[in-house]
Amino acid sequence: MVELTISAAPKYAARGLPLTIDVTPEATLGDVKAAVAEKFSKLKPSRQRLTVKGERKALVDEKRLSDVLGPDAGGWELQVKDLGPQVSWKTVFIVEYIGPMIIHPLLYHFPRFWYGQDVQHSALQKYVYIFVMLHFAKRELETLFVHRFSHGTMPWVNIFRNSAHYHILGGLLLAGDVYRPKFSATSPYIVDTIRNNERFLWICTGIWAFAEISNLHTHLTVRALRPPGTRTRGIPQGYGFNLVSFPNYFFETVGWVVISVMTGSVGAWIFTLVAGVTMAMWSIKKHKNYKKEFGKEYPRNRRAMIPFVL
Repeated sequence: MVELTISAAPKYAARGLPLTIDVTPEATLGDVKAAVAEKFSKLKPSRQRLTVKGERKALVDEKRLSDVLGPDAGGWELQVKDLGPQVSWKTVFIVEYIGPMIIHPLLYHFPRFWYGQDVQHSALQKYVYIFVMLHFAKRELETLFVHRFSHGTMPWVNIFRNSAHYHILGGLLLAGDVYRPKFSATSPYIVDTIRNNERFLWICTGIWAFAEISNLHTHLTVRALRPPGTRTRGIPQGYGFNLVSFPNYFFETVGWVVISVMTGSVGAWIFTLVAGVTMAMWSIKKHKNYKKEFGKEYPRNRRAMIPFVL
């Protein structure tokens, strides 16, 4: 056994710190968090951020103390910061996606309440409604049965920020625009136009279905790389990944572009643009992390999100 000092991180004051605990060199950071939680019941493991003294990078739970602090058992010290109340990423995703699944049916099935008149839904509106509901049902099922999260929790207040994109833009804005009388079966915007052409709608359906199925396939590929209960990361290969690091973002963007093109809806285009830019920013950041982590092993010609472009 060796003595490990747990002190407060900079700008974080906590009564009872520094704390000294007895641990074995083979103990993991997860074991340390559990020991701290025993001393401070409020400071649950999910709320703790452990770092080496003088460093800012958070330590992962699976790492052993001897790997982090070296073989010398003298003067070991870590710093802890309380991250505040947490919520699981799975819960965040479920709340995000359930918003549109509630909002779209309300606006689609009760148009008189929202628009002051009944709406005879066009084929276009029916297609969009089905697309949106299937997409978010798929996302919910993926959250429950496919995704494996490298980070278990996030600050609970962030659930409101994360949900705003889907509830406001993908819910109220998109539904409120597409299901209004302008897109109804009797509207000049629809009657005798390509938006009422069955062949056009079926072509859009085919492209949208291709994008959704491809998106699911990439999620399953990533899942297979990470054994349950681990943070193991590997280099994804195969369909989509031969061209970009995050084909899941690319295929999802394609699906929303289809809805935007087939409707010409301003609300749809705003949601698609915001979502596309956001996913592009995520992919660029994660692409750099991949190259940094795997170095020369990572495919050099692979782009971040859009084949041959980005």
